[in-house]
Formats: sequence, C-alpha cells, structure tokens
Amino acid sequence: MMSYDPVTLSRMLTGLTLFVHIVFASLGVGVPLIIALAEWRGIQTKDPHYSLLARRWARGFVITVAVGVVTGTSIGLQLSLLWPTFMRVAGHAIALPLFMETFAFFVEAIFLGIYLYTWDRFKRPMLHLLLLIPVAIGSSTSAFFITTLNAFMNTPQGFTLKNGVFTDVHPLIAMFNPATPTKVSHVLASSYTVSACVLAGIAAYSLLMGRKEIYFKKALKLTVISAFIFALSTAIIGDFSGKFLAKYQPEKLAAAEWHFETRTEAPLIFGGVLDQNNEVKYGLEIPYALSILAGNKPSTKVIGLNEFPEDERPPLFIHYLFDLKVAIGMLLVLIPFLYLIRRMLPGNRQGGYPKWLLLGIMLLGPLSIVAIELGWLFAEFGRQPWIVRGYMKVGDAATTSNHVGAMLLMFAVLYIVLCSSCVIVLARLFRNKDVADEMRELGMKEDVR
Repeated sequence: MMSYDPVTLSRMLTGLTLFVHIVFASLGVGVPLIIALAEWRGIQTKDPHYSLLARRWARGFVITVAVGVVTGTSIGLQLSLLWPTFMRVAGHAIALPLFMETFAFFVEAIFLGIYLYTWDRFKRPMLHLLLLIPVAIGSSTSAFFITTLNAFMNTPQGFTLKNGVFTDVHPLIAMFNPATPTKVSHVLASSYTVSACVLAGIAAYSLLMGRKEIYFKKALKLTVISAFIFALSTAIIGDFSGKFLAKYQPEKLAAAEWHFETRTEAPLIFGGVLDQNNEVKYGLEIPYALSILAGNKPSTKVIGLNEFPEDERPPLFIHYLFDLKVAIGMLLVLIPFLYLIRRMLPGNRQGGYPKWLLLGIMLLGPLSIVAIELGWLFAEFGRQPWIVRGYMKVGDAATTSNHVGAMLLMFAVLYIVLCSSCVIVLARLFRNKDVADEMRELGMKEDVR
C-alpha cells in the first residue's frame, strides 16, 4: 500500500491547475491582439468582414477569460495552501509582481467591458478600437508580471538569505532577474502564436465543412499570416532561451540534451533512448549543434550533467519534452509558410486551398496547445528538484496537510466541469448566431468568391 505523500500530491495539483490555466491564459494574452488586428484591418480597408471577425471573436474571448479567472484564482489559492514554506520564505520577493498582475488584470477587465458594450456607439470606429488597446496591453502586462515570478524561481536574486528567510529584499531587482527577458518574451510570443493558430484552425475547419463565405477566407488569411510571424518569432526567441540556459541553468540544458560530459563541439541529440551506462542509442545526432545553440560557435564549451550532484539533476525525461516541443514548433512555422507560397505549389497555380493544406492549418490549433503545454512542463520539470533554484527544494516547500488528496479530486472535477462547459457554451454561442445570419442582420452581402 502506497504511503501518503503530500509533496507529490501538491505537485500533481499545482501541475494540473497550471496545465489547465496555461491554455486559457495564453488565449487571454493573445486573442485581444488578434481582435485588434482584425478591427484595425476593417477600419483601414472599410471591409465589414474584418469588423465582424473582431465582433465575433470578442464574444468568444469573454468566455475564455471567465474560465481563466477561475483557474488563475486557483493558482493564487494553491500557492498559500500547498506551498506555505515557499510563501513564508520568498513571499516578500514575489509580492510585487503578484500585486501588479492583479492591477493589470483589473485594467484589462474594465476596458474589456467598455469595449464590448460600445459597438456601433462611436461615429469614428477608431475610437472603439482604442478601447481595445488597454485590454491587449493589460493582458500582456499581466503575463509579464506573473512570468517574472517564474523567472525569479529560476534565477533568484535581489535578497539576502538569513536564517532560512529572504531578507533585505529589493523587489525590482528580484523581478528583473537574468531569466526575465527570455522567459517573458517567449511567453508572450507563444501566447500570440497559440491564439492565431487556434483561430486559424477554426477558419480552416469551416472551409473544410463547405462554408463558402468570403468571411472565412479572410479569417484564414489574417490568422495564418499572424501565426507564421508569431511562430517564427517564438522560434528565434527559443534560440536565445537556449543560450540563457547554457549560461544560467546548464544542468537543465544538459538534461534536455542528454549531455553528460563537459566538452566543446558538442552535438545536439534528437530522440533516442538511454542505456544503463547513459549511452544514447537510436538518436539522431547533429554535429556541433549544441555548442552552436549554447554560444553560436562549435568551440563553445557546454557543461555536462556529470558536473552536478545526482540529487540536483533534473529528470532525464525532459529530453523528450524538449524534442517534441521543437518538432511541433517547426510545424507551426512550416504549415503557415506553405499557405503563404501555395500559389507556387504544383497543381495549385490559382492559389486555392488544397484539402491537405486546410487539414494542416486545422491542426495548428491542437498542435500549438500541445507545444505550449510541453513548454511549461519542460520549464517546470527542468527546474527540479528546486522550487527556488539553489535556495529551496520542492520537498522543503510543500505542505504537510493530510487533505491534499481530497483537494486534488475536488479541483480535478472542477476543471472537467469548467472545460466542458466552456466548449459547450462556445459551440452554442456561435451555432445559434451563425455568420450568415449576422451578415444579413448587418446588411452585408453574402460574398462567396
């Protein structure tokens, strides 16, 4: 019979909450920007289709925000209940970004409400678009502040450790730690990517189902181009993240690449399995690539995992998380690129939408969600065994309560209900208010070019 382990259960509950929340949080950050692009495009071109895109996307966005608020509140609750030692020791260092994240969300919520209830109230449509700017800034700023907290856990600074307590805390120094630039930029770019990919997938699905309205083709064009730009940006930022890991978290990079011996001209390994002697079998080895990732040149020395005590090494399965994330990231760039050059593809000189291409675009949504989940799993497991790297281990920070198992069950049921309700409400929302019906209500022609 397994013994009760509050540390493992606390990790499972926090992981489950983050697993659910990261999807809604990413959509909450990225969708306002896509809505703004659609409305701005409609104003600039005087094309009502783009304005209708913004209007309909905004309705769905509100539903995801509501669910994101619940899951985000759960995280704040669990920080205090499940990780009391962490909050007691590090609370002063992370208090500022937590407070500022709440303030940023208030700004976003206030202006979102005003934006939703002022459609067609302004003679100048640009004034309505201006109301969306604080929403987009607020959501991105909220992501910035909460990500600085995660960055602090990876590269803590701005305090003095005395008798097991963080004292002489400098909140701004703690916030703007070495991990902040790469982590924040990667979170923002990936959030914009997943939002564009999900909306592109919905448009592609509609076209596959035989919808002929030009509305869906314009939705596809806007979202796929956005997805390509954001996915490419995420990949470039990922390169900087690799260099950050080589300098500040070499054990994480070494575990991700099964790199055990410190050396120059280190190869990058994709896939494979480890034998009992930590020798890689069946993997694809790319010569010099790990050294180039770490320092832009083959002569860069990459620290091996053997340099670290065994009890301070991340789990080696993060290698597969990293590989899958990179592979999906390449697809998120490739599929939109094929859309952009579709006129050059054999047998498609008219620039139409081959079924295989629409299927690929439809898969962008699920693939981007999987990629963002893999990214966060890699980030969190890769920091193990630390909750604050170099200062506090996860096992020392967790609660000793006997009720974590009950909480895990309760929150699991809550998230199932929330996610199911979100899908059902969104489906009914758009099914009961079809595009064609709304276009007729607005006096728009049903162009089916």
